[in-house]
Amino acid sequence: MPPDAFFERAWTRRELLRAGGAAGLAVAGAAVLGGATALPALAASSQYKTVALPFSSDLYASPDPQRFSMILQRPTKGGIAYVSGPKLQVRFKAPDGGSWTGYTDLTLDTEGLPKGRGVYREAFTFADAGNWKGQAKFPGGSTTFTLKLPSTAVAPVPGDAAPRAASPTTTDSLGVNPICTRKPACPLHTVSLSDVIGTGKPVAVLFATPALCTSAYCGPVLDEMLEIIPQYQDRVTFVHVDIYKSLSNATPAPTVQAWNLPSEPWLYGVDGAGIVTARLDTAFGKTEMTALFDGLVS
Repeated sequence: MPPDAFFERAWTRRELLRAGGAAGLAVAGAAVLGGATALPALAASSQYKTVALPFSSDLYASPDPQRFSMILQRPTKGGIAYVSGPKLQVRFKAPDGGSWTGYTDLTLDTEGLPKGRGVYREAFTFADAGNWKGQAKFPGGSTTFTLKLPSTAVAPVPGDAAPRAASPTTTDSLGVNPICTRKPACPLHTVSLSDVIGTGKPVAVLFATPALCTSAYCGPVLDEMLEIIPQYQDRVTFVHVDIYKSLSNATPAPTVQAWNLPSEPWLYGVDGAGIVTARLDTAFGKTEMTALFDGLVS
């Protein structure tokens, strides 16, 4: 099997988790919350050197551009190493079997993310449902993958009404314990989403579990957001929702279930009328978070 070969089928998320562990590679997407949404399959081969992994978890067919992200990794004797810095380009072929697009340079974000673990991203339009072929190239290698895109997204998208479900607070945990797995706990659990969405003031909600996040991006993302908040706290209501009901229970918290999130972390922007304006998933740094918050107050 050539080093850049991927199986030409889409696995379920649980299959991908198992395969990624067997191959010594982290899977595409952060902590996966279950379901059978198709993702690119890893070839469980020790021949891999550096590979480019799609890192977006809820792409779907849409005429609107969507944020597509990737990370670079390489296996080591001790597990995996993240690669952050080389130029990364990607191209796609639509399900109808047409021609490949030209290669597009991906933007590397590192600010506010773990050292050496930046995320590559760019906006692309995936107009049709079905199996999209992809090829990423970087100095010294390339990776081929398949994205099986459904006709609709799993989680809320821009333009949707945000769910009005309650979120755990310091006065009503909704059976979630702890309500914040950050140490020390963050201060973003004083109000419930059910009380602030659609009340005239924009809302930014981060879904992330610092203590249990598979990819270890969740804690840094929350820490970075806490540093940015003072610039916006009078104009935006900020809420953090941890993912699971407990540290030992893999059942998602009620709010996470209500938003139907397939993975984590997620950052959502919701305008004063309660409409989703933007969303970011898996890994995002200060640049993208600031842009999302600017959009809420502009």
